[in-house]
Amino acid sequence: MSRDLRLDTTYPHPPDLVWQAIATRDALAAWLMPNDFEPRVGHRFTFRTDPAPGFDGVVHCEVITCDPPRTLSYHWRGGPIDTVVTYTLEPVPGGTRLHFVQSGFSGLKAQLVRLMLGSGWKKMARTTLPATLDRLAGHDDAPTPDADCRGWGVGRLLAPIIGRLPGRSRSDRSSSP
Repeated sequence: MSRDLRLDTTYPHPPDLVWQAIATRDALAAWLMPNDFEPRVGHRFTFRTDPAPGFDGVVHCEVITCDPPRTLSYHWRGGPIDTVVTYTLEPVPGGTRLHFVQSGFSGLKAQLVRLMLGSGWKKMARTTLPATLDRLAGHDDAPTPDADCRGWGVGRLLAPIIGRLPGRSRSDRSSSP
């Protein structure tokens, strides 16, 4: 069983600015997670967040498509998931539509992670990404994205669930909260 996460969001900013937000290290860190991203096919990089049982807090990624300012995709591997994240930018009157897909969720644990990530991605699409875009556009009065608003306390949220799933060893469970 594999279901994708999909989000379509329109921002009142040109595609080049939205591209900057999704394809530069500092902007990604502002709205998503600290990282060592480079917009180059084949580049391996990591996102880092809080660790939790069953998840070391590191998402291992590799850029597989980079077509500025249109499409960016990368493998996303961490905890029980091995997925592909794809951003596609579409110019629309007055701004840019961002099509987001995270695909490849396979297995029960991955489906649970998908549910949690879905709420995190939605929160970021509505809060931290727009704030980052506004700051990139030079709106100095735009709110600074707060690390707690990024939605990536995923490890803490998933720990009780992953720790109780079948297939976890006793030693894995003993480190669960």
